[in-house]
Amino acid sequence: MSCKLFRISAVLLFTLFISFITVAQTKASPAVQKPGLKSEGIINSKTSQTNTFSANDSTHFTLKKIFDLQWASDPQISPDGKEVVFIRNSYDIMSDGERHSLWIINSDGSGLRPITDPEVNAGSPRWSPSGDRLLYVARGKEHGADILVRWMDSGQTARLATLEHGPGELTWSPKGDMIAFSMFVPSKPDLSFTVPNPPKGADWGPQIKVIDRLVYRFNGRGYLPHGHTHLFVIPAEGGTPHQITSGNVDDGGSLIWTRDGANIIFSANRHEDASYVPLNSDIYEVPVEGGTVKTLTDRNGPDSNPVISPDGSLIAYTGFDDRYQGYQVTKLYLMNRNGSNKRVVSGDFDRDVRNPQWDRNGKGLFFQYDDKGVTKIGYITLQGKVSELADNIGGLSIGRPYSGGQYTVSPKTGEFAFTLTAPDHPADIAVGSMDSKKSDRLTNLNASLFDHLTLGSLEEIHFPSSYDKRDIEGWLLKPPGFDPSQKYPLILEIHGGPFADYGPRFSAEDQLYAAAGYVVLYINPRGSTSYGEAFGNLIHHDYPDHDYEDLMSGVDEVLKRNYIDPDQLFVTGGSGGGVLTAWIVGHTNRFKAAVVAKPVINWYSWVLTADLPSLGVKYWFAGYPWDHLDNYIKRSPITYAGNVKTPTMVMTGEEDYRTPSSDAEQFYEALKLQKVPSVMIRIPDANHHIAAKPSNMMAKVAYILGWFERYRTDQKTAKP
Repeated sequence: MSCKLFRISAVLLFTLFISFITVAQTKASPAVQKPGLKSEGIINSKTSQTNTFSANDSTHFTLKKIFDLQWASDPQISPDGKEVVFIRNSYDIMSDGERHSLWIINSDGSGLRPITDPEVNAGSPRWSPSGDRLLYVARGKEHGADILVRWMDSGQTARLATLEHGPGELTWSPKGDMIAFSMFVPSKPDLSFTVPNPPKGADWGPQIKVIDRLVYRFNGRGYLPHGHTHLFVIPAEGGTPHQITSGNVDDGGSLIWTRDGANIIFSANRHEDASYVPLNSDIYEVPVEGGTVKTLTDRNGPDSNPVISPDGSLIAYTGFDDRYQGYQVTKLYLMNRNGSNKRVVSGDFDRDVRNPQWDRNGKGLFFQYDDKGVTKIGYITLQGKVSELADNIGGLSIGRPYSGGQYTVSPKTGEFAFTLTAPDHPADIAVGSMDSKKSDRLTNLNASLFDHLTLGSLEEIHFPSSYDKRDIEGWLLKPPGFDPSQKYPLILEIHGGPFADYGPRFSAEDQLYAAAGYVVLYINPRGSTSYGEAFGNLIHHDYPDHDYEDLMSGVDEVLKRNYIDPDQLFVTGGSGGGVLTAWIVGHTNRFKAAVVAKPVINWYSWVLTADLPSLGVKYWFAGYPWDHLDNYIKRSPITYAGNVKTPTMVMTGEEDYRTPSSDAEQFYEALKLQKVPSVMIRIPDANHHIAAKPSNMMAKVAYILGWFERYRTDQKTAKP
């Protein structure tokens, strides 16, 4: 688990309400309405005209075209390297959600075809060791799931088990005769008191919540049920799952089988005070029939992602010695099968090592990493020598250009399959080889959409920070049909995290801003990942602060280009980007308008209301807020609310437990008390990922563009 405040894992993901948005013309306290989807007009309070950002424009990427996007995920290359199974994802305009089906394609790019129906909602495809069968999960509409297996020669499918809760970490045994997985096991709270039950037919309202844990709710999951995640095994021909771990601990980490099939190796935080030491995971071993759990690692820090060598003698894993820094580079380690002789392999490699996978000869490992805003696949020898095999991995973050991506390696051939992205498309499937060191794109899932559209073009930029002259990297997204002789308004769009990175990847939201006539600037300021541990820790116990100068230096750099109108500057960001947007309007009045999305405004209240309290006090600050009040207050944007003159929209999800709505409410009320033009957008049923549902991605962009158009003074209506 990496220490990313607002983006806790590679899995990101989202929920929201169906709507489309219009901002009314009332300037002092604009009413927010929710019209239907048949109109995409945004009322421009300056001109009382409808923005031409319309679905009727057939040449540009517009709001409703979000529903046409498709992307690939979870590519699984077959053991012989000849085929790739992947999840094909799309949006459903009727349900305002996602559809997931399994597709297969030959490694030469031929034979693309479905193997499950979209209605099945299939996921987690896993090849058997011999490649004769494919395991996958079909999840229910409400809860629970089926584990199914498909025989690849005949296409016959059988249900192995129907589970009350969805399984994770599906893993075949080496002989293909058993399957291991993790699953939640519910329990009841230990209470020493009882409350009388209501009489039959009486309505005493919702059930009272009894909370006795430090982490009692979690973003995207809501209030957590009582229980724990444990490991199970089931015969490959089906039957009753057998639980092999137990106790008041969670065992949901990465699973691998030992080569003899007798034991399972897994990562977990089994410490008694796990919620108080959230990064202190270890690697364990348990017999397949259950029994005593043996600890293989025991240091203070995260040990995870174990993978066993082809001959079974070595275990590779990732982690670091925890120094309680905000950002710490995750390294690759080796130990003997019995847990002895632990040593670091990637000691000189100043990038995070993720998802290690052994090569077929046991001489080294493939792995995934981010380097200067680009996600790559690398190879590292057991002596620590690193080489790059492929780049532009990613495309799973549809809204904004975050890092990420997935890959797998054929255990027999060394070929690999991965999700490929670029500024003009989200994730497609590509394959590569360590021998050839070149990659081939196999799919073009959005060809029928993008072949008929003109997207914005991306330019990489570098500039020195005004604070310390350190080199900062960013990107400029220019509108379709860009003309450098014209003047364009600028949107500074700030990434969250802050321990995350943007890069040259597809971004639906930024493309929509560009299609509306804006140049979009996004930057990796200090604290961003993919530039090494020192760069990431420039904001350790000092965020936000000098990342502000990095961002302003980027704006100043872009203003040197004559095509940016210096009087038409706008700023927005979400999560950590919302923090920085609120900080910016408290420190400068240079922007015409701002949108602060899902922010932290008051660090004191945040560490006591968010779903990750231990991370806040252990890694982001030197201790509890009552012991370090000055530092908490100094770094809180609410402290500078009295300086704000910029018209500011605040946006929050009502079920956001990562940056709870109470923070957004504080900022909004502070601005209203000072009569700063402001509006608060509250999204029902939305967690921290407020742009998860496609209608809400449309809504988010429409609100932002509507707010910015209101305060533009060039009297021009943006034309995509």
